[in-house]
Amino acid sequence: MNELTKRERMAMSRSEMPARPADERNSDFGEVNLGFTAGLAVLEAQRCLMCRRPVCIEGCPVGVQITEFIDLVAAGDFGEAAKVIKRDNSLPAICGRVCPQEDQCEGACVLAKKGKPIAIGALERFVADFEREHDLMHAEPTAIRTGKSVAIVGSGPAGLACATDLAKLGHDVTVFEALHELGGVLSYGIPEFRLPKEIVAAEVEQLELLGVRFVTNAVIGMMDTIDDLLDEEGFDAVFIGVGAGLPRFPNVPGENLIGVYSANEFLTRINLMKAYQVGSDTPIFDVTGKAVAVFGGGNTAMDAIRTSLRLGASTATLVYRRSREEMPARHEEVEHAEEEGVGFQMLTAPLAFLGDNDGFLTGMRLQAMQLGEPDESGRRRPVPVPGAVTTKDVDMVVIAIGNAPNPLLAKTAPDLEHTRWGTLLADATTGRTSKRGVFAGGDIVTGGATVILAMGAGRTAAASIDEFLRTDDWERSVQ
Repeated sequence: MNELTKRERMAMSRSEMPARPADERNSDFGEVNLGFTAGLAVLEAQRCLMCRRPVCIEGCPVGVQITEFIDLVAAGDFGEAAKVIKRDNSLPAICGRVCPQEDQCEGACVLAKKGKPIAIGALERFVADFEREHDLMHAEPTAIRTGKSVAIVGSGPAGLACATDLAKLGHDVTVFEALHELGGVLSYGIPEFRLPKEIVAAEVEQLELLGVRFVTNAVIGMMDTIDDLLDEEGFDAVFIGVGAGLPRFPNVPGENLIGVYSANEFLTRINLMKAYQVGSDTPIFDVTGKAVAVFGGGNTAMDAIRTSLRLGASTATLVYRRSREEMPARHEEVEHAEEEGVGFQMLTAPLAFLGDNDGFLTGMRLQAMQLGEPDESGRRRPVPVPGAVTTKDVDMVVIAIGNAPNPLLAKTAPDLEHTRWGTLLADATTGRTSKRGVFAGGDIVTGGATVILAMGAGRTAAASIDEFLRTDDWERSVQ
């Protein structure tokens, strides 16, 4: 137990995550953050006030018992702390690295009102890394088998979370992944310097030990349809967690020029296909000594622009149509990008991309913007400044302004209801779709969101799937 008084704990300074120097890390793909030492972890855990009503838990989409695991960290019992986290979060080493804690658990921490919140994300990462590095990860299948089988479409965070809970409940679970590596956006969308792929592989291995079966290179909708899974393959239920992988473009002239990428293609080539390596089968545009611009203001845009620096770009500029205050990217990612040499051009939108006679990108025409009235997101809407148009040379452009759902499912499963935005229509409290036995969650339902929110949706659906498999009552919902 934490024996310090409340006054003593409140007087303690927050322990900050150690990181590699910017001028060292911006030229390689090694992980930026170094993680807490055991001493720093214990020190930070001792700051926790152990609130009687821990609102930090309410801020966690998967309901991790935060005060319980932090109390164990403060006592130096890191292995038990890992067990507490894994009751609710099957991917703690991943979430500790990439989740926006400042908007969720840490944002709800009472210490944030008058100072800095507990570094919950850093503590979660430390505990998960300790468990892995000390060979304490020992998952095994549950002894109770239900005889029911579930197909999970997509091995991203929603699918993995859903698979974990269902396997622990004794159901037979098979995960279908369209690509050749597991992890979904965790593998193809997040760079190595933020999330090493060995971390993803270690977390996935735990699911295999639970008895989850994985099938790669399986494009559901092409290889099998949802009906095939239910009728021919004999699955009792299906969970769809394929994310939102169709890139959006600004719809301006020149988008098809050589040198203009979507963030999806750019990051997938880099992360999954190792395009930065000499002799890669899926090369990327050589930006060594060249100018790169990335359009967008979210974490994906930050990943793309920081990656371009590591590929040798002479200048790397993030172009965003709103101001810095409206950027949805994590504060830490913005700070790291700035430290590494990324330039920021705010209140700017693309009008056109310019090219030469051979179809190669050579420049971009830009429109200065100003902030008007708030839009439906609550952020002030950017509007053009009359006559404020400039032209700038650029060698490569990456578009990172959001994603839409892949239309393949809509074409091959017409009885699944969709929204006007192309997302699947699913009940927020159960994950149930319009088709009996089919559930959905994550970005395919909400549009682009966070890893932990997708995991929360996966867990919600898992509880509802279990209820359905036990009762065969499609009308019932999990409260």
